[in-house]
Amino acid sequence: MSRRRRIYEGKAKVLYEGPEPGTIVQYFKDDATAQNGQKKAVIQGKGVLNNRISEYLMTRLSEIGVPTHFMRRLNMREQLIHEVEIIPLEVVVRNIAAGSFSKRFNVPEGTPLPRSIIEYYLKSDELNDPMVSEEHITAFGWANAQDLDDMVSLSLRVNDYLTGLFLGIGLKLVDFKLEFGRLYDENDEMRIVLADEISPDNCRLWDVQTNEKFDKDRFRQDLGGVIEAYQEVARRLGILPEGSVVDIRETQAPT
Repeated sequence: MSRRRRIYEGKAKVLYEGPEPGTIVQYFKDDATAQNGQKKAVIQGKGVLNNRISEYLMTRLSEIGVPTHFMRRLNMREQLIHEVEIIPLEVVVRNIAAGSFSKRFNVPEGTPLPRSIIEYYLKSDELNDPMVSEEHITAFGWANAQDLDDMVSLSLRVNDYLTGLFLGIGLKLVDFKLEFGRLYDENDEMRIVLADEISPDNCRLWDVQTNEKFDKDRFRQDLGGVIEAYQEVARRLGILPEGSVVDIRETQAPT
């Protein structure tokens, strides 16, 4: 594998300079983290599965008109994506009470919410990703009012589509986290696009019949069977080869 310039390394992915201007290679690691990085592990094959699942979901969303940074999958662990200016916010859409929401508002986990609730969190490990309001966001210039309108509109479209898609394969979309970026064209015109990934790492997915968890909560809560849960999501989506995961011994990240 040719040597490429490393641009950024996060908890679950590494970004490398792409083959053409305006492109980035996104590499999916097997690393798992929780509790703002205090809990760590390597889960063999997780990156391969997240790459495939995110590719599938980003492609489906593009087909219904949701703009994304995704271009194409390069191999088992890498995607080619558009280079975007990441907005330093996480947009969380909640359909059912779970996780920190249940604790903050003393709502029993599994309680359906009256309507989908959108929350914003500042992307900052140092500050433990604090929840912020629209006032904070616009006052500090992380995004303007139009950016927020676009992000909310896209988040609700993603929620509507994914809720139906997952329900069709027997899974509840409890909540999920999205990230967005600013994509500039050759005329320097900007549009907001969906970035990062969509996978069991950032979606809570429960079985419709049993409420069994098929997401990162299996790691957070020491439930075990993390890779098996991710495999089951891929299997239900129809993207897991019959009989095996895939060759999860795929090459390590380039240096």
